[in-house]
Parts: sequence; structure tokens; C-alpha cells
Amino acid sequence: MKNYRITEHPILEFKRGKKKTFTYNGELVEGYENESVLAALYAAGIRVFSKSKVLGNPRGAFCMIGKCSSCLMEVDGVPNVRICTIPVKDVKNVKSQSELANPPATSSFPGNRPANINVDVLIVGGGPAGLFAAIHAGKYGANVLIVDDHYFLGGQLVKQTHKFFGSRDLFSGIRGFEIAKKLVNQIEQNSNVQAVTQTTVFGIYDGLTVGAYDHKNRRLLKIKAKQVIVATGASENYLVFENNDLPGVMGAGAAQTLMNVYGVKPGERALIVGAGNVGLIVAYQLMQAGVDVVAIVEAMPRIGGYFVHAAKLRRYGVPIYTSHTIKKAHGKNYVEGATIIAIDSRFNEIPGSEKYFEVDLICLAVGLNPYSQLLAQAGCRMAYIPELGGLVPLRNKYQETTVSGLLVAGDVSGIEEASTAMLEGGIAGITAIINIRGKKLKDAFMDREKMLAKLEEIRSGPVFERIRKGLEKVIVSG
Repeated sequence: MKNYRITEHPILEFKRGKKKTFTYNGELVEGYENESVLAALYAAGIRVFSKSKVLGNPRGAFCMIGKCSSCLMEVDGVPNVRICTIPVKDVKNVKSQSELANPPATSSFPGNRPANINVDVLIVGGGPAGLFAAIHAGKYGANVLIVDDHYFLGGQLVKQTHKFFGSRDLFSGIRGFEIAKKLVNQIEQNSNVQAVTQTTVFGIYDGLTVGAYDHKNRRLLKIKAKQVIVATGASENYLVFENNDLPGVMGAGAAQTLMNVYGVKPGERALIVGAGNVGLIVAYQLMQAGVDVVAIVEAMPRIGGYFVHAAKLRRYGVPIYTSHTIKKAHGKNYVEGATIIAIDSRFNEIPGSEKYFEVDLICLAVGLNPYSQLLAQAGCRMAYIPELGGLVPLRNKYQETTVSGLLVAGDVSGIEEASTAMLEGGIAGITAIINIRGKKLKDAFMDREKMLAKLEEIRSGPVFERIRKGLEKVIVSG
């Protein structure tokens, strides 16, 4: 059986941990304790993780961060588990689900009453916004709890191998995964801040009572918080084209997760759809991982990402087709090829302009969608803002939503970038502690004003024009 694990990388060293085994549909599979179950299966060459319930078509992995349903499986008797968020070290038996899942043979709940937890500030999401919020709320004395559904903190920073731009106080010149380590280290040094992973928040109720399920210990949590900050990030957008559900069609961020977090090659030959920064960066990272990138297609007449990223790819001979889109994915059980086609100024296909590429991987880098369901459920006033990526909450400049005590930060409040997410998190964290402790925290007020000024400075650039238009529609006074 071919092993798809990356053994050499110009930047990354993969610390996979001890070798472990588990069964998949009765067959023994080798993995490593720090890998997700999905990564271990992918490394073993498995590409089909579920089937569509209506057509029975094979489905591959798509997001790999617990935001979609493409990898739901039965794990140790528990159905509908997203195997991209479960570490191999905790698993014995995995079964695919060809039909709707059966109820578990025994209850997942031990029968005890929910564990009661009281905190000053609860933060939902352990990415850059959530970590920055925790650091700054904890800095001013708040008792903080971070809850994240993955088994490690850091969010999307952990798979970023490029060096960040901007100012030194926002980690300019440092790679994303190294920033994640620095932030997590600060969290671990602050006794005011605790974190629980593999835990999903499923509801926010009256009085800022929050319900969560701890998957690792199989227990319900009833969390009472004085302030809640939602920093749940975003999910990747899909694109409509023929055979877009074939295994091998995945989000660009998913490919990043496989190769940069787990050291597993997502494919051998790749087509990238989307020439924004994400598409350009992932294309280069795929090449670093040993994947042949055959082309990048972009529906707009110009490249959306930074020139420096596009120039680097062109130096390596990767063609970038603007005013083109993907027309069809080819294959029966997985991607074997792709056809692209030119489009006119009204996005109509131009017959006769088709080009075929033999590929086994199609990465979609076509934007993100705020993961804002929890805010809508909690009763926040929401608005659909295309400039911010979708449905986002109305809030004031201090990141407070229309629900008292409920704040928001990062991509869930509008798709931007890691630097602005961290600043929003810091502002939300400080606002939360000010709301609890009153106006005595003079240093906190000054700290928050500096962050607000920095955020305004970053957003004043020409690349943020669209973001500014979106923010004008959701920032309310108060």
C-alpha cells in the first residue's frame, strides 16, 4: 500500500508521535498518535469517506476542520463523528456510514448531570481571534475559558507556513504556525486562562448560559459566563460545476491542513480554482510538498492576490488563466481530470476554449463563509453582507453584538485576515473585562484604544476598500 506521508519538507518538520493502529471497516490501519483519523486514512490511500444519501455517489474529504459533513463516520460505536477532528491516539474502531446512521448501542452520556462551570469570560473558538481575546481578557484579571471542537488550539494559523506581512507587534516576518505556538504558549503561561478541546458548543441560552458537549470525556457542560466571545471562524465556499462532489475536489484550506499540519500529500497533480491570496499561497505550498500544480484558474479578469505570490508561481512555470473557470471534473470514484473554459465579461462560457488537465486534485479557493450559526441561534441581529462573506452579526466598534454580554471577533464577524482577527479578538477580550470590572481599568482602556487605532490603520489601505463598505453596514453605535 502506498504511503502518502511527506518525508522531506523545506520548512516543516512533522512530529507525528508514536505509531498507533486502529481498524477501518474491519481492516487494520496504521497511523500516528498526533494525526487525525482522516489524515491517517488519507495517508493510507483512502479517498472515499462517505456517500451521498440520494444518489449514492462517493464523497471525499472537503474542509478537514470540522465544518462540513463529508467525513462523518462511526467511531468506537458513536455515529456521525467528524473524523477530521479526532486524534488517532484515542481511537480503536472506525466504520464508514453508507446509510443514515443508526443510534449508538449504548448512550454516549454517562447519565450524570451536566458539569457546571462558572467563568468570567467564555471564548468559543481557539483560533487567532479567540486566542488574542483570551490573552487580553486574562491579562486584566478575567477568569477565562476557551472551548474548541478540535484537539489542538491555533485555528487556521497552524497550517500557515508563509511569513506574515505588517507590523512587528502583529508578528511581521513570522510564519503562521510559529505565531500559533507563541499565542498558545502565552495562554499556557497565564493561570487565569484554561482551555478545553474536542468540545462543541451547541447553544447559547438566556443569561449567557452555554451548552457544550465534551467529546473526549463524553459529558455535557453547562457553562455560566458573565461575557461570551464567539470566534468560530469561517467555512470554505463550494462551487457549482459538473462532478463537483467527486473525491479529490476539496477546499484549498483542507489541502493545507493535510500537507502542512499532518504531512500528508493531498494529491499528485493539482488544479487550483481561484487566484486570490489563498489560492496562490496554497499552490506554492503544494509545490513545496512535492505536488505538481498544473494551472490556476480565476474567473475575474485579473489576479486577486498579491503580486509577489503570483510572480513566484510564474517563475516556477505555473500558468494562471484569468477569465477562466472550471467546467467539469472527470472520473468515476475520484478525480482523474478537469476541464476549464474561458468566460466573457458577463461570465458566459466561450465554446471551443476548453482545456483539459490530467489531475487527481482540484482545490477550491473561492472564498470563505462566516461560521455564524451560533450567533443567529443566540438571537443576535444578523445581516447578509456580501462584502463580508455572508451572514454576520451587527455589532459596535467594541465587538459587542445586539445581545447583551455577547461579543464577536474574527472571520465569524466578516472575512478579513489573521491580523485584523487578532486585533478584533484583543478588543473583544478587553471589552469583556471592562464590562465586568467597570471603569477602573485605565490601562485596559488605553490598550483597547491602541488596538482600535491599529485596526483602523490596517483597514485604511486600498485592498480593504470592499471590507470598509461592508463594515459600514454592520457597525452600529453604542
